[in-house]
Amino acid sequence: MADRPVPWPLQLLTLGFSLTILLHATSHASEADVLLAFKKTLSSGGGGDALPNWIDGTKPCNLNVSLWTGVRCNIDGEVQGLQLENMTLSGNLSLDLLVGLPGLRALSVQNNSFEGPVPDFTKLAAIKMIYLSRNRFSGTIPDDMFAGMLGLRKVYLSHNEFTGPIPGSLTRLQKLLDLGLDNNRFDGKIPDLRQPGLLMVNMSYNNLEGPIPTRLSQFNANLFAGNKNLCGPPLDVPCSSPSSSRKVSPILLGAIIVIAIGVLLSLVGLVMVILGHRRRQQYKETQMGQPQSSKFKMPTNDDKLERGASERYGGSKKAPKEEHGKLVFVREDRQRFEIEDLLRASAEVLGSGNFGSSYKASLFDGPSVVVKRFREMNGVGREDFQEHMRRLGRLSHPNLLPLVAYLSKKEEKLLVTDYVPNGSLAHMLHGNRGSNLPPLDWPTRLKVIKGVARGLAYLYEELPMLTVPHGHLKSSNVLLDDSYEPLLMDYALVPLMNQSHASQVMVAYKSPECAQHGKPFKKSDVWSLGILILEVLTGKFPTNYLRQGRAETDLASWVNSVVREEWTGEVFDKEMKRTKNGEGEMLKMLQVGLGCCEVDVEKRWELNEAVRKIEDLKEKGSDDEYSSFASEGEGRFSSKARTEDDFSFTK
Repeated sequence: MADRPVPWPLQLLTLGFSLTILLHATSHASEADVLLAFKKTLSSGGGGDALPNWIDGTKPCNLNVSLWTGVRCNIDGEVQGLQLENMTLSGNLSLDLLVGLPGLRALSVQNNSFEGPVPDFTKLAAIKMIYLSRNRFSGTIPDDMFAGMLGLRKVYLSHNEFTGPIPGSLTRLQKLLDLGLDNNRFDGKIPDLRQPGLLMVNMSYNNLEGPIPTRLSQFNANLFAGNKNLCGPPLDVPCSSPSSSRKVSPILLGAIIVIAIGVLLSLVGLVMVILGHRRRQQYKETQMGQPQSSKFKMPTNDDKLERGASERYGGSKKAPKEEHGKLVFVREDRQRFEIEDLLRASAEVLGSGNFGSSYKASLFDGPSVVVKRFREMNGVGREDFQEHMRRLGRLSHPNLLPLVAYLSKKEEKLLVTDYVPNGSLAHMLHGNRGSNLPPLDWPTRLKVIKGVARGLAYLYEELPMLTVPHGHLKSSNVLLDDSYEPLLMDYALVPLMNQSHASQVMVAYKSPECAQHGKPFKKSDVWSLGILILEVLTGKFPTNYLRQGRAETDLASWVNSVVREEWTGEVFDKEMKRTKNGEGEMLKMLQVGLGCCEVDVEKRWELNEAVRKIEDLKEKGSDDEYSSFASEGEGRFSSKARTEDDFSFTK
């Protein structure tokens, strides 16, 4: 019997279905093929394979989880970044193959040994961040190199051997935030960069000349140092006017000298009068037995920690000479003051933590600030420390406590931040009993957790080069402003700390993977977030569970044991259970905390997953959303109840 022909509509449908499957499979494999081909163009100076897990037959991404070294993935499973840093890679960097990565937005090959001309980034028009610092790139950069890259935000070309003028096409990048061109051999004039969002420009140690553009005069003078022919603010080198070369008559020159001498003598007399008045006042106060106005003493390693807020400099005692240094401000929107202003300010000891002492300094004609002293912050050299401080100064988010200024000495470092009167989340949770302030209810705690998650997500986005962008997330490092909006502090300090000290005191090193491997992972901050969520929900202090000689070794283990064996209602802090119909949302938040505290790093939630589910939570749920609470006030949290289906976050 002859086969009957298949109708053409069915043939067309079958062909279309087959093509769909083929295209889907091809798109899945294409990024892996691109990266494997790109890998073949790289050479490793170490002699081994710098990318050993880039293997044929595997995928670089599983949704937003990276499976290959140095690959960063977005939520759709596309490659969005390559972070190939500190791998001793060498050769000429060709970007032709990377055109096959449509989702690529960031490329970093910092601290390798690439050489030759600048790579042709015009082929990656959608890229947003370029990091080529500390390689051996050389030659001139075409003036129109960045003309079509309108989404470019960060360009770092520092510590290479580039020559010639700075590309004028940089002026057309309206979204440009950071530009690092220092330690090259660029010459000519600085282009007129007028981008409104420009946060950092480093052009130090080149061969640039001429006046610094007005828009850039707001930045620190150090960012233009090492260019002997640059002039104008912020440098103390005036730009000569065209008429300055004309000769000045002897009579006019003599008059100028006489006037200058007269002004100088007047100033000297005024200073002598002021000094004489101060000496008489000090002598009078000493004779009457009255103390001088309170002074802020900048401690040194030889000083003992002040025992209370009343201990100050007194009489005519002066701070030792070696204590005087220069404050470096990293923010342009703060009132300037000198270290002498801090020495004259009244001071209050706020406390002593694992890093050092904290002081509140009330400036005479300015705001109150907090000065924090760090003794174990010698993990990097001076230049790297200064660069990291500038990087922290550029961070700006409603849930980050901004760094205002710093002072760097060999023995210790001082960091200056704004003063937040309300104190920390830890104080509100554990030290607020019996005060006039109301306890934190569920809506307030939800607001705090959302703010903490947003601040942490911002750090992950802005500091992708750090293993743990925060590293020390705990309730005492979360301050609350007047509206109970949280402000994260002591963030991004891990690279600066002595590693032995960091491993002893920093919260990221308390995660289970540190006990197993001796170092934090990218998800160690997620563990800290989970512990903080459980602390906020339970009202329990995490340190108490680290010190107990029981089976559980952390707060997450205790919570797991309670919800598995006891009444679920016993887990939550009684102070926040008064919110009607809020128990269901509280229970969802509990699941987020436990998901962030998975001991197995592979099973632990990604930060963006936790943030997304936290953002979905509300102050109140429906009447029947948590029926186990509605009946008898409490309900069993059985293993069956803890399935994903019962705690779906979809609305």
